[in-house]
Amino acid sequence: MYYSKEILGDKIFVEVQTSLKDPENTVLIRDAMNEAVIMKFRSRISLKKDADSIIVMRLKRVSFLPIQYDKNGYVIAYKTFVELLTTYRDKNGKSGKIFSKGDYDFAIESNSVISDTKRFEAIKNASYKAVDEFISKLSIKGI
Repeated sequence: MYYSKEILGDKIFVEVQTSLKDPENTVLIRDAMNEAVIMKFRSRISLKKDADSIIVMRLKRVSFLPIQYDKNGYVIAYKTFVELLTTYRDKNGKSGKIFSKGDYDFAIESNSVISDTKRFEAIKNASYKAVDEFISKLSIKGI
């Protein structure tokens, strides 16, 4: 994460654009990104006017894919996919866009639907992975 911090600086403004189709998931992604800024970059979230860098994330897609079935043909496990498009301006004024993806596998009871709790947990974990991929790709640009 050294290279990411070198690119972004100490104070980062983070905006996650709200998806009108899926506003609840946008909140999860915002939380994941804010946590990443604090924990992984070792930076602070700041106001836009005070920021060294600006990160704007947009949720492109959330999907669920059945990955396992029981002997009766009912789905018992899913893979969640989250796709993000992140636009950033670094501390040197350079701008860029990075597409990132994250996934997460989870099980459900046979012959049941995905509960809201399971759905949110899956999206949150897949979002964390998408944010990690963003950080990795940003670090590569810093090298």
